[in-house]
Amino acid sequence: MTLHEHDVIVVGAGGAGLRAAIAANEAGADVALVTKLHPVRSHTGAAEGGINAALRDGDSWEDHAYDTMKGSDYLGDAPAVETLCQDSPEETIQLEHWGMAFSREDDGRVSQRPFGGLSFPRTTYAGAETGHHLLHTMYEQVVKRGIQVYDEQYVTDLAVTDHEDPEDRVCQGCIGYDIKTGQLNGFVANNGVVIATGGPGQMYAHTTNAVAQTGDGQAMAYRAGVPLQDMEFVQFHPTTLPSTGVLISEGVRGEGGILYNSNGERFMFEYGYANNDGELASRDVVARAEVTEVNEGRGYENDAVHLDMRHLGEERITDRLENIIHLATDFEGVDPLEEPMPVKPGQHYAMGGIETDENGETCIDGLYAAGECACVSVHGANRLGGNALPELIVFGARAGRHAASEDGAGAQIETGSSARIETADIDVPTELGRVETGSDDAVADGGELHSGSPKEVVNRALEQQRERVETLMETDGINHADVRSDLQETMTENVNVFRNEAGLKQALKDIRACRERYQEVGVSDPSRTFNTDLMHTIETRNLIDQAEVLTLGALARTEFRGAHWRQSHQERKDEEWLKHTMVAWNDGAPELYYTDVLLEGESKKYEPKVRSY
Repeated sequence: MTLHEHDVIVVGAGGAGLRAAIAANEAGADVALVTKLHPVRSHTGAAEGGINAALRDGDSWEDHAYDTMKGSDYLGDAPAVETLCQDSPEETIQLEHWGMAFSREDDGRVSQRPFGGLSFPRTTYAGAETGHHLLHTMYEQVVKRGIQVYDEQYVTDLAVTDHEDPEDRVCQGCIGYDIKTGQLNGFVANNGVVIATGGPGQMYAHTTNAVAQTGDGQAMAYRAGVPLQDMEFVQFHPTTLPSTGVLISEGVRGEGGILYNSNGERFMFEYGYANNDGELASRDVVARAEVTEVNEGRGYENDAVHLDMRHLGEERITDRLENIIHLATDFEGVDPLEEPMPVKPGQHYAMGGIETDENGETCIDGLYAAGECACVSVHGANRLGGNALPELIVFGARAGRHAASEDGAGAQIETGSSARIETADIDVPTELGRVETGSDDAVADGGELHSGSPKEVVNRALEQQRERVETLMETDGINHADVRSDLQETMTENVNVFRNEAGLKQALKDIRACRERYQEVGVSDPSRTFNTDLMHTIETRNLIDQAEVLTLGALARTEFRGAHWRQSHQERKDEEWLKHTMVAWNDGAPELYYTDVLLEGESKKYEPKVRSY
């Protein structure tokens, strides 16, 4: 076991993590990236669409903010929304100055195209591989600055002091499992830890998310005492390939792609809430329309509809969407220059996550989060296409700078009882009360406080993780894959685009069964090097914890808002539900409560309106 000491530790090296590390370095901090993948293999590389930024005459950050608030179904917090839209142009221009290869118009200007839910074509892009170019551009900056990268280090736990009140706790570092050697390492953070680990898409069977996307950061922060916010809001992207879940960019529809049902009908304009923008309505609207077409018997094989871009012409497609040709051909055997592509909704993005403010701060001193793992809240109940990548760079930069600064040390946001407006009282099956969690909690039950110097706190956590790993390695139990498969099956079946009370209660029962079975898991691979069996076993527990939070929030929220649709509650209820869902770990007995939505920003107060496109 080895200790590494830095001012700032960034966990995860995708878009948010790389930007946080660069910002912390620019602020003068000794910063290190700790990541279970090499940075350029991070899931940000799969982002295809683009970066929303108000760069042109006729557009403004205020219009971008209005579109974002409307897209969030008025569950976004205005200060966060306005911060995103004000900072995005500067961050986008910074990427261009660093050498990012944006697509350009004939006059040399960076290209921008329409995207769903936008009132102006403000989505900058690099072909259909925007995330790939963004990753490489920022990794070049990391290498240029000599920032330390510990890759293939799977962070399994946070080193947090064990005070009873989460707001008294301090994050002093984290623990990493060296995939190459099997050794556990401690990482001491003198200023702070920034979590940038991405989303939890692997809790679903059909997802655009990579295998590594298991929401490790959310689960670690949750068990350490930070509440998870608005987890019931899950984006199902309307255009994924049926056989694999591989994403087909919204850029196809932005360029003019058309959706057809099995009767050959262009159906989007038949839905009243999309009768103006059609295929360019927001993603939740398009996904529900597609599932409705399939459920009413107008779908194709594998619950798909068809996406057609042939009319755009080979030259335009090859210039702007060449990657889509390869994806459709390689994974579906379809040449989209000659025939339509089959597509269906697939889990894509988590609007909820670790509760933070606009600087990435959590309620635990020294712990920050940015990117998809965090909930600022900028996306509210539904994220607009093209708003994920600016979220990474805007809030990654702010979290990195704040973690590096003297002002950041000791700062934290107000949460818990002081911010509550009410506690939930919902009809949950009685057997879903307090859960037995085993011995791998982030914060130990009782006993001596993890106090003392940062190194002492990290060493204590390091020893706990060593015992945890040894226990898993020595247990001759069931395989984690069986548990994960059952979890994915119930989430895909019962907590999908359309939800109802019976299905959500069934999902909670299934999740509880998965948790109980997880207590019997063991690692069959005895090796110490590249032990993916051990990694996936730890990841599965993280998925279980988040699935429970997501489903509890979905069951409690008896309304239709954004991506959350309830069969018996098909209207938005602002008087009752204009509030954020919060779930606290509470020693294994999840506690559900609510906080206010902040609708007043710097420029205006956003009044909720009926949402249509």
